[in-house]
Amino acid sequence: MSDATPTPTATPERPQLPAQSPPVDPAETAVASDKAASSGRLSWWRGDGGDGAKRNLGLIGVLAALIVVGAVTKPDLYGDPNWVWNNVLAILQLASVVGVVTVGMTFVIIGGGIDLSVGAIVALAGVWCTTVATQSYGAGGMIFTALVVGVCVGLVNGVLISYGKLVPFIATLAMLVAARGLAASISNKQTQVSSSTFINDIAARKVIGIPILVYILGAVVLAGWVVLNRTTFGRRTIAVGGNPEAARLAGINVRRHTMLLYALSGLCCGIAAIMLTSQATSAQAAMANLYELDAIAAAIIGGTLLSGGRGTIVGSLLGVIIFATITNLFAINGLSIEAQNMVKGGIIVAAVLVQQFQFKSVTRLLARNRVTTAT
Repeated sequence: MSDATPTPTATPERPQLPAQSPPVDPAETAVASDKAASSGRLSWWRGDGGDGAKRNLGLIGVLAALIVVGAVTKPDLYGDPNWVWNNVLAILQLASVVGVVTVGMTFVIIGGGIDLSVGAIVALAGVWCTTVATQSYGAGGMIFTALVVGVCVGLVNGVLISYGKLVPFIATLAMLVAARGLAASISNKQTQVSSSTFINDIAARKVIGIPILVYILGAVVLAGWVVLNRTTFGRRTIAVGGNPEAARLAGINVRRHTMLLYALSGLCCGIAAIMLTSQATSAQAAMANLYELDAIAAAIIGGTLLSGGRGTIVGSLLGVIIFATITNLFAINGLSIEAQNMVKGGIIVAAVLVQQFQFKSVTRLLARNRVTTAT
């Protein structure tokens, strides 16, 4: 008789079925999705994504405050609708040339650089395109020359900075001196008069009551906005300015891209040279003096970080219009240029301080206060 006990047969375990969730009410789902969407919009507004919109709204508020100041100081002028409309066009025309230069400057600063030579490039392009030899080719030759000179000088800046390893401040400062000297040499320190009727009429012509210079500014701003926000070039610009090493590891040719940014700035300077030559019907080596400071200040006012990696074309445009409005406001009130410059300097300092005190810090502070109040 065997003492072995029979081995138990394994019985398969019954798989556990997942617990069934209660039926979902479609109305509750819709409410939850609406809350999530609303929360997403609020988080965008409270976070970094809404900083540009907040700053632009603030700049529009500054413009509104300047208009109020003008209406209070000169109620007789601001009470005339025709004068107000003509004054708005005058402000936009005043801002047009610097605005075009500022678009190129915004790209350079977002890319982590700086360009102190933009005013000198405008002068060199203007002088070169108004020489007797260039004017013999007509308006087309003058425009082509101004654009090519601007792009070539910008490329020289880009090569020195990208491949020559020069600090942007030093390279563009040297170009400022060299370009001014070359412009004075070409013009023999004389004012060169433009004989092209087409070029001279650009500043005088209007389409539907709006000067052509304003249309040119609008076209450049629109093109700059599209390039910065809707193309890989714009995304690479932000990446290079935010973290060049990370951009290089991501496969971006940082040197070539930086060179192209300065070429783009030079292209904007070439366009501005034609516009400024049209306004004065002449060109000289001293033209566009201190345009580099106006462009940098407008970009900073518009929210472009000096350290690179962030900025908006719309904000830079609003910064240019604010400075043009201040100039116009001081002019109609008969105030001195010295007082105007002091006000501009104060605005620049305030803008830099605002950059250091980010809106994100305010958002976090408000959120912390809400949590404390709730508990």
